[in-house]
Amino acid sequence: MKFKILLALIFVNLVQAQKLYFPKTAVTDSIILEKQIPGLALQVIPQLQCAKYKPENNIDLLDNLFRLQMLAQDYQKSIGSLSENRNLFADNNMGGYRLIGLELYSMAKLAQKEDNSSFPDALRKVFNQKYESLPEKLIPRLGLTLDGDVKESKKQLKAILDKQKGKDSIDYRTALALCKSYLNYKVYSSIKPQVMQLLAAKDKEKFIVETRDLAIKNGNTLTVTIVRKKENTSPLPVILTNNIYAGPFDEFFGKRAATYNYVGVVVNTRGKRNSNDINNPFEHESEDIYEVIDWVSKQPWCNGKVGMIGGSYLGFSQWAAVKKLHPALKTIVPQVAVGIGIDYPAQNNIFMSYMLQWIQYVTNNKFTDETDFANAVKWNDINTKWYKSGKSFRSLDAISGKPSKIFQRWLDHPGYDQYWQKMVPYKEDFSKINIPILTTTGYYDDDQIGALYYFKEHYKYNKNANHYLVIGPYNHGGAQSFGFTYVNGNPIDPVARISIDDLAFSWFDYILKDGSKPEILKDRINFQVMNTNTWKHVSDLDKMHTSTLKFYLQDKKNTSSVFNKPETQNFTKQIVDFKNRNQKDTYYKAGKKDSIKTTNSIAFESEVLDKDIIISGNLSGVFNVSINKKDFDTDTYLYQIQPDGKSSLLSTHIVRASYAKNNEVRALLQPNTMEQIPINNSYVMSKKIEKGSKLLLLVGVNKSPNWQINYGTGKDVSDETIKDAKEPLEIKWYNDSYVEIPVYKD
Repeated sequence: MKFKILLALIFVNLVQAQKLYFPKTAVTDSIILEKQIPGLALQVIPQLQCAKYKPENNIDLLDNLFRLQMLAQDYQKSIGSLSENRNLFADNNMGGYRLIGLELYSMAKLAQKEDNSSFPDALRKVFNQKYESLPEKLIPRLGLTLDGDVKESKKQLKAILDKQKGKDSIDYRTALALCKSYLNYKVYSSIKPQVMQLLAAKDKEKFIVETRDLAIKNGNTLTVTIVRKKENTSPLPVILTNNIYAGPFDEFFGKRAATYNYVGVVVNTRGKRNSNDINNPFEHESEDIYEVIDWVSKQPWCNGKVGMIGGSYLGFSQWAAVKKLHPALKTIVPQVAVGIGIDYPAQNNIFMSYMLQWIQYVTNNKFTDETDFANAVKWNDINTKWYKSGKSFRSLDAISGKPSKIFQRWLDHPGYDQYWQKMVPYKEDFSKINIPILTTTGYYDDDQIGALYYFKEHYKYNKNANHYLVIGPYNHGGAQSFGFTYVNGNPIDPVARISIDDLAFSWFDYILKDGSKPEILKDRINFQVMNTNTWKHVSDLDKMHTSTLKFYLQDKKNTSSVFNKPETQNFTKQIVDFKNRNQKDTYYKAGKKDSIKTTNSIAFESEVLDKDIIISGNLSGVFNVSINKKDFDTDTYLYQIQPDGKSSLLSTHIVRASYAKNNEVRALLQPNTMEQIPINNSYVMSKKIEKGSKLLLLVGVNKSPNWQINYGTGKDVSDETIKDAKEPLEIKWYNDSYVEIPVYKD
């Protein structure tokens, strides 16, 4: 009895200290580890659902819960929790393929017990059942989701166990991470070889897949993957994708097109897969894609019509393709398209540190270096090391340990010059693009600025363009796949949860097969107004709003409203010391559990809104400033502070002041003289802001390891070092500066 009481006391103390029992012998003995994991999972489950650790949304809660239930060997409950997770993750069974490897493992364990069979036999049985039950349009995704990285999960598991050496207890967060890593390693090391063979056999029954090396007229060789559905024996339109991310995605893109009853063709860029040519991202797409389309259009399985699809780099590729338009190319569907030289590798002329990480991702080998790219700790350390060193931005690749000619070449073009202009249509080139186009992007898409740049330039130079835009509460992945139920931890309206795949291929049916126009395309611009569960449809981007609200840079203590123009001119002074690399971060406290980083920014807070407003469109306006240097980079954020104190980011804007009026030609500022900096190319948003909310406007200076640092000397910013910082930057933000907020009213 005393022993039981002692155990109870130990358990209570461990719970109070957020420590869970986990013997140190399990760290070094795999047999003991396997025996202890179910008990550890059972300890974690109650804490997962307690207030302190409970995730903010049910998707994350159920994602963790079903994994823990698997480890606790409650496979039936686990399958149920996974099903709930999928229904929340994406409506209309769009998420039905998600984490299917873990589901198959649970199903096989249940079948093994029920049939008294071997695990491989049970796995074969449940795989066949699951494959036949899936909607055909989810079949192409199976290869991606079943291809679990056993080596990486084993590495992650070892790293967690190494930190536990010598300990007989484990904290909640480490325990959860350990359980998830163990599960991934256990499941995929158990099922991967067999399920990939089973999937290959099924695919062989359904598809004809051909990979070949294509020698094109310009002397280069490109790898092409062709996918056709066996039942389709007549020539069909071809859906072409130009893919720098050579690997499993090639077959995915091809199979996706085939399941929608097209021929899917995927071409890898120079230097990828079997190509021995030099890999210079972005530089040769226009030339090469023309040659590929020419070849594709003459094949016996093609009826002479070609469409293109793809997101991000693949979206850029389509704009490169229409710079020299082939007669067989009838339509393009650029999704979240990179605006080369516009929003990547520099956004509004400020280069980003991420560019080096991406360059190495696509050039380290013939495919993609997933392990290196996903190593967030490594890249954060590299960027921080550069930032702390005070060395020039041009030295970032040397600091990474891998000098890059591509990185250096990009830095040689800080303005939007001919180097960038030759890659995609430029000015009058857009006037010659007369094929139908469907663009998709999102309010949270990293390449929204690029996607909208092409859209705006097309209509600017071709008033009769047949070009549609769909934009909603999607991130970079969602706007080229389907509308996840939660974005940035917040639920999106039910009407926004659409399949981008279905939309894109309905468009292809409309253009290439004389089908009906997708219902959502009621006008040129089709945008979802968040928090209203409605879509709106207008003919011009400027019509996304019907009026504007000017938010002036003035302290609300000195005015009745920040939305009223100040009667007398004044300024707020800001000092930024670029030499100080150890400054403490500052925060604005939005609510009890929410704070916003304000380091190197000045916060301007509106009064409480006395009615609902719909902010719809992109921020504009002008900053009237005076600085003691020749240049600086502005950094602007607009937040909603909800009545409950929770914050949400509405829009951002970053720009190099010397390029703000013309992104092609640099015009340095005159020190200690008032200058006007226009606000262009900010992020578009459409959202109803509830009565009782406040708006928080942060304006300041870019000084971050994630971007170049502009010291203001007027020299090439890539070559400036901390030695150029000298005296701190002094900015006078004049109170007649304003950010113009677009407002929509029915």
